Amino acid sequence: MAEGWIKYYAGDEANVNSAGIEAHGLNSNAVKVMAGALIDISKHKSKTISDLPDIKFDYIITVCDNAREKCPYFPGKAVRLHRSFPDPESFKGTDKEILKLFTDLRDQIEDYCFDFVHTNIKPLIPDDLDDLVKL
Repeated sequence: MAEGWIKYYAGDEANVNSAGIEAHGLNSNAVKVMAGALIDISKHKSKTISDLPDIKFDYIITVCDNAREKCPYFPGKAVRLHRSFPDPESFKGTDKEILKLFTDLRDQIEDYCFDFVHTNIKPLIPDDLDDLVKL
């Protein structure tokens, strides 16, 4: 979901790669709630870190404590950021209750990605705002 949100907010300003410690396939509830926000992640692939291209990353973001603890060293000057979100594997209840938990998680991840992109990649207020206002 984070990959989908960062791509949405950053557009062409970022090359986004997403992977985990283990590949489990796409979660159908994640696909469903993202579609509810009009973001299609159905073509995304579940990948492991070893599947990532050999590039130098600017940012490495971990979104669960397990990934943070096991994330390997990546050479370079990447800024490492961590935000712990609830683990969807722990969600229990009826299908409707679980979907609500996924929707809440989607919204939390969106808030984080919105702030990340607009703080680090694509400012909401352009640097040349004064020049634009004069036009």
